[in-house]
Amino acid sequence: MNAFEHDGFTLVSVVLSPAECRVIAGQIEKMRCTTVGTRRLLSQDWCRSLAVKIRQHPALSSLLSGMVVVQCTFFEKSASRNWLVAVHQDLSIPVAERIEHPALQGWSVKEGQQYVQAPVELLQQLIAVRIHLDTCGAEDGPLRLVPGSHLQGLVTAEDAALARQQEIVCVAESGSALLMRPLLLHSSSKSSGKSQRRVLHFLFAPLELPLGLRWSDTV
Repeated sequence: MNAFEHDGFTLVSVVLSPAECRVIAGQIEKMRCTTVGTRRLLSQDWCRSLAVKIRQHPALSSLLSGMVVVQCTFFEKSASRNWLVAVHQDLSIPVAERIEHPALQGWSVKEGQQYVQAPVELLQQLIAVRIHLDTCGAEDGPLRLVPGSHLQGLVTAEDAALARQQEIVCVAESGSALLMRPLLLHSSSKSSGKSQRRVLHFLFAPLELPLGLRWSDTV
């Protein structure tokens, strides 16, 4: 717990078995996703069941107790679907409708879903859980994290670029879970290998939202 709060992330091994990873990959294959990912997996029954399983996992429950899942995003990186992400913080959350308030900025619509840049006080409470369906080695475009950067609040683009000097590469085994604060600076390069890197990114949050906001969905 202390290491997670200090660094902003922790890697937990063997959250899912190889067989469970294959079953989940099969469910995703049935969706015939034609892009590098989708933000709308929480509508799937198997995904909702997995969200509950993650929250109840003995190695994760102490951090996730009392929280709800509000989003699950699927990412795939491979030789045919290769991409990179510049260093950034995750600032937007999915909400039920648009609320006019001076503290709410950065409204957008993605895949038919309303998003807003959340207040920092809320972002500091969120936890992302990234489930690795495949082993992600150094050549597979793994996340690059800047330890402790989540404690700096909102970081400018200039400061984020400078902070990359302290980044570490987060390789992970199939079935492992990376827990991270969304305000943690992170990036990823393109894959230079030939394997797949498939990840389910669950967002855990408090049930109640400030400023009249409501989650669009919860588990």
